[in-house]
Amino acid sequence: MTMAPGAERSDVPKDESGSQTLSRGIRILEFVADHGAPASIPSIVAGLGLHRSIVYRLLRTLEQHRLIFRDENGLVSPGPKLASLAASVGHDIQSVALPVLRSAAEDLGATCFLVMLDRDEVFTLLSVEPSRSRVTVAERPGTHHPLGVGGPGRSILAQLSEQQWPTDLTPEQRDGVILVRTTGFSVSHDEVILGLQSIAVPLPLLGHAPLAVAVVYVTLPQSHAEIATRLSAAAAEITAAVQG
Repeated sequence: MTMAPGAERSDVPKDESGSQTLSRGIRILEFVADHGAPASIPSIVAGLGLHRSIVYRLLRTLEQHRLIFRDENGLVSPGPKLASLAASVGHDIQSVALPVLRSAAEDLGATCFLVMLDRDEVFTLLSVEPSRSRVTVAERPGTHHPLGVGGPGRSILAQLSEQQWPTDLTPEQRDGVILVRTTGFSVSHDEVILGLQSIAVPLPLLGHAPLAVAVVYVTLPQSHAEIATRLSAAAAEITAAVQG
């Protein structure tokens, strides 16, 4: 697709009520953070549909605030200030949950993680891999996926009223969320990533966005109910530590 100079892509969200400059800067930070490797300026321009001069100007401002870093080749990476801001998100819950998830990961022999509601997505807040397993599945903090997909998403949705559910949920997804309220956990196969299974339990905390404790794995010797019981114990331990 060819765009006229200064034109923005039509498939990106626009916030007409807010600051366009701020929105563009945040979109650049999101692009750089999600890129997985240092991003070139042409890739940012193409990925966001912004004019090159706008990108350069915003990058200079972000660099001054240490939110991004540009190396000698001009490649852009997340800066130290961005890392410190990210670390402060849910810090109290993370500090409490870390040893609890570590213990559960060792008991189950699989990666355990903590997710929270982030608008209409599930956001991975914390992840712990077991130390003794030969093969583990990584769940990178900061990963997002849609609410209606996967065990963690259904465990989050089970804590919301049906009026708050996404309107595009399929009947099967709605039934899966309702089932969480009956069984106390959700199981998913090949939904977020092919070949992987996930089990999650809700973690409702007063004054916090809905959370869930989950495990991701290829295969485990324990039954789904046994895994869910261990995750529920972890969720109860986190709740007791946070709320007393």
